[in-house]
Amino acid sequence: MKTENVGFIGLGNMGHPMAKNLEKAGFPLAVYNRDIAKTKDFEAQSTVYKEIVDLVSDNAIIFTMLTNDDAVREVYSKILELPINGKLFVDMSTIAQDASIKLADQLKEKGATFLDAPVAGSTKPATEGTLIIMVGGEQTDLERAKPYLEKMGKAIKHLGENGKGLAAKLAINYFLSIIYQGLAETILFSDQLGIDRSEMLEIINDSASGSGATKVKTPLLVEGNYTAAFALDLMLKDIRLAQQAGAAYPLLSTLLDTYQNAHDKGLGQLDVIGIIESIKPS
Repeated sequence: MKTENVGFIGLGNMGHPMAKNLEKAGFPLAVYNRDIAKTKDFEAQSTVYKEIVDLVSDNAIIFTMLTNDDAVREVYSKILELPINGKLFVDMSTIAQDASIKLADQLKEKGATFLDAPVAGSTKPATEGTLIIMVGGEQTDLERAKPYLEKMGKAIKHLGENGKGLAAKLAINYFLSIIYQGLAETILFSDQLGIDRSEMLEIINDSASGSGATKVKTPLLVEGNYTAAFALDLMLKDIRLAQQAGAAYPLLSTLLDTYQNAHDKGLGQLDVIGIIESIKPS
């Protein structure tokens, strides 16, 4: 298999373990993060860059995993000023679908290619390399990126042209926002009725209502420890993105109100299941 020099920009809670899986696979890897401290444990095996422009100039395939639309715009505004003919950019961030499609068009005008490839899964599957990766873009570009994506995810779903990966991501996160609010309300109700929380969660997880989503949040709910695997504010962002993309269903306004209220109470940096702290009776 021919390998190309690979760059990874954005070493946050998700990007760091994803890039680590590329490093562990032995690919020639370069990394950049705005906070240089997060690059420290890449110094032994990979190349750490202090400037985005240098990383992009020296590498053929560049992955980006950034927080939101503003962060993506900031990074790619620098990239679009460079000679990038022949390079492939793979954005794994969750941003607005129309913003991603516009970015794809801008990169193509410069002779580069682009995939939107957001992921389903939080920090544990990111560490284990078992994410589900939803891809929008050309098949030939996906084939070029696939050897690297396969080290980050257990399944790669090609859903069509640019923007379709993000379409799937917004849909799945809309569903997850419903699950987490429903789970939080159910646990609060069972608390009120005097059911031990561990027992209730065991019943949920062993029944038809259980899922990977409920199981991964069970330890947090039992321990009352809401350290973020996927921050509540990120879910609020994704609900808003779903609204912008056309979601106008009965639960949407409830979800927006609930997650916004949690943000307003200062809970936005907790894990998404920390929503329970916002809706529990005072």
